[in-house]
Amino acid sequence: MVSKQPFARRILLAFVLMTVMVSGIFSIGIVAVVHFVEEHLVSEELQRELNTVLHQDINRGRPPRLDSSTRFFASSHSEYAIPEQYANLEEGFNEVVDGNEAFYVYVQEINNQTYLLVQEQHEFEAREQVLFDVVLAGFLLTIATAWGLGLVMARKVMAPISRLAQQVRHRDQLHSLAPPLAPDYPDDEIGQLAAAFDSTLGQVRQSLERERLFTSDVSHELRTPLMIIATSCELLAEVKLEQRERVQIERIDRACKEMRELVQTFLQLARDKANETAFVASSSLAKVATEQAERWGPMLREKKLDFQCIEEGTDDGRYNPTFLNAVMANLLRNALHYTERGFVRLVIGSGEFRVEDSGSGIPFEQHEQIFQPFVRGTQARGDGLGLGLSLVKRICSKQGWTISVQNLPGGGACFSVTLKSVV
Repeated sequence: MVSKQPFARRILLAFVLMTVMVSGIFSIGIVAVVHFVEEHLVSEELQRELNTVLHQDINRGRPPRLDSSTRFFASSHSEYAIPEQYANLEEGFNEVVDGNEAFYVYVQEINNQTYLLVQEQHEFEAREQVLFDVVLAGFLLTIATAWGLGLVMARKVMAPISRLAQQVRHRDQLHSLAPPLAPDYPDDEIGQLAAAFDSTLGQVRQSLERERLFTSDVSHELRTPLMIIATSCELLAEVKLEQRERVQIERIDRACKEMRELVQTFLQLARDKANETAFVASSSLAKVATEQAERWGPMLREKKLDFQCIEEGTDDGRYNPTFLNAVMANLLRNALHYTERGFVRLVIGSGEFRVEDSGSGIPFEQHEQIFQPFVRGTQARGDGLGLGLSLVKRICSKQGWTISVQNLPGGGACFSVTLKSVV
């Protein structure tokens, strides 16, 4: 499993773990050397003292000349009888612990006779404990120092990466005039990463520019034929026509107006937010709702649906009319297509509106999918391509609005849009 720890923390942990291993091995080595030196030096000292006792004192009938911390025992002298706890020790150096006390015991066999020197090790143990305390303190101090140095090093290592991330994250990097990133960094791994970002960002800029130009060009070129169609519809409306022909002219005129609104919507979606004139918030929610109710109400009622525009609260915000009209129109169009009987309601409140219908509803597992391009529900109607709700989602994301869908208890669907007012 790939670690999700921040890279700086992983550098710090690696540095500290390496220090723990090195200083731990060094500390263990000191302890091992101390034990080795202790055994070697004490063994030589006790051997020298035992030889002195045997050759200069015992052989001449004198008592052993030893300090108060050292005692002599021998199997051949009853007055120096060997205690039971020392009876089965191996020849040479031994360390014996008796309760809270510890002793060095040196054993030597001469002519099948056993001789022992037993020395208390309180003084040496005290010095040894001081040494161990110093080693432990040095070990802990080394870890603390490694932690501090690791933090400094991790920050220094991550500084160019963090700087590069901020530069890449900056919105100006998507502009075609943004300077390249690689020249700001040396020719190392960070420089190679910056060069890779330059290459990728260049491709993204080209794709965005192609999309923007395509949308702008198509939208611009469509305006002329749409204007011709609209003018022709106005002229034909003044001519005496049969009822059937007049209905067809009205349908053409209505479709032309919808296309002009779509062209305007696509043009604004293609523009950058830096162009504030494209995002003027001049309409109220109530005004847009009234316009859409007047536009879609007759078609809904013609389908024998009970249409109502309900005002549940007062909203004083101002919104982009093109985007708000596009969102509300798409939701009402969907309700018209997917509702065969019952009702359609446009409910406006404070900073939000809902479109409710008594149609077939939307399965729960499709609540997120229906906002994706070219996705249509299982009850798809008409010749649509599944782009209406995708367009609604894009508009809401661009404006900072939120849209959600849920099924009504009695059947049908409810689309809720929470608006973000500019005022």
